[in-house]
Amino acid sequence: MLTIPGNQSSDFCDGVSRRNFLRIGALGLGGVSLADLFCAQAQAGHRLPHKSIIMIFLPGGPPHQDMFDIKTDAPVEIRGEFNPISTNVPGIQIGEMFPRLAGMMDKFTVIRSMVGAIDSHWSLQCLSGRSPREKVPGGWPSMGAVLSKLNGPADPAVPPFVGLAPKMGHVPWSDPGKPGFLGPSHGPFNPNGAGKDDMILEGISLDRLQDRKGLLDSFDRFRRKADISGLMEGMDTFSQQAFGVLTSSKLADALDIEKEDPKLRDRYGRGSANLQSDGGPKLLDQFLMARRLVEAGVRCVTLAFSRWDWHGNNFKRGREDMPMLDQGITALVEDLHQRGLEKDVTVITWGEFGRTPKINSNAGRDHWPRVSCALLAGGGMNHGQVIGSTDRLGGEAEDRPVHFQEVFASLYRSMGIDANRTTVNDLNGRPRYLVENHYKPLPELG
Repeated sequence: MLTIPGNQSSDFCDGVSRRNFLRIGALGLGGVSLADLFCAQAQAGHRLPHKSIIMIFLPGGPPHQDMFDIKTDAPVEIRGEFNPISTNVPGIQIGEMFPRLAGMMDKFTVIRSMVGAIDSHWSLQCLSGRSPREKVPGGWPSMGAVLSKLNGPADPAVPPFVGLAPKMGHVPWSDPGKPGFLGPSHGPFNPNGAGKDDMILEGISLDRLQDRKGLLDSFDRFRRKADISGLMEGMDTFSQQAFGVLTSSKLADALDIEKEDPKLRDRYGRGSANLQSDGGPKLLDQFLMARRLVEAGVRCVTLAFSRWDWHGNNFKRGREDMPMLDQGITALVEDLHQRGLEKDVTVITWGEFGRTPKINSNAGRDHWPRVSCALLAGGGMNHGQVIGSTDRLGGEAEDRPVHFQEVFASLYRSMGIDANRTTVNDLNGRPRYLVENHYKPLPELG
């Protein structure tokens, strides 16, 4: 594996300290190499038209009633500090922290009535559609792993599944997506993972990723050393292919967001030196990197934006983080439309559960699995709408409750896959449907 070292970081509330670096070669899955991924994909031999999913996970559980479901008629201890604003779709209002989103609501769908969550910080449901309570040998595969299994790579030089979310020790919400019973060869290429026994790229660090020449020079030095040592001669076909991808200009180009027009960089936002996701690039940079990756051929990109476990200072944190999310998600969707990719790329944004209607004594909201929200864009779907509603207090789904698996059925459909008919075999050779058969794609999305 190839590793680009970074700095120490420990700003999650669990107190776990993580080593921060960009790992180019490792899958972060028990030492399995990228060569194994290529071997499995070659055996599968699947090639479908290139469609992609960008899944933006909001770890910790975002406060739905302060974002897209403002309750102006609720008592003060529930209503909160934020006001609703009108959008460019008549009759739809969202929270005032999202003015950019309000101006292009016609390109989004808000789901206000997500149900089926549990009170646990697990990303599994958002990445696979399955509840952690549903046990299966080997574990349920994430959507990225399923797409890797079914479709293989859209480009032989680009992994089909990339997880930008860093895996942080035993913190379950940070998982970029597991391959489950499909096996590690379908796991995510994880450029932000932690690992050991790494080969270090000399002369490059995370801070120098923006240095295009330095990055490519480091790749060239590594390749020359490999040639001199005879490493290349000893590799089999799949290992050489993996090595070629890891040191190819295409992968480096996808990671090198400095190649973009500075005006586009400004539209996405430059992030902040003290607001970085653990182990990865600056928060807002990940949105642009996700677009570059799907454009390069990745079928599924997962990323984790900030952390939303706001048991205290909910409104202070909201004023800090929500505008960044507003900027990143709207820049991404606008960029996809301007590039003509809005029918080929689907964007889903959500967290593992919602927050309590009642504001606690620390000006925070606690865990609330009974209802939450989601935001969809792209995929050739019908947008400019709100699906579902909650009661006056924002604590229960009142109209059109939507289950995670219904959303997954819709996401798979955007990829040209019928989730109610398509199966993948588990470790016992038993075919497993991608979603349970009584969950269908959302008809509202077309």
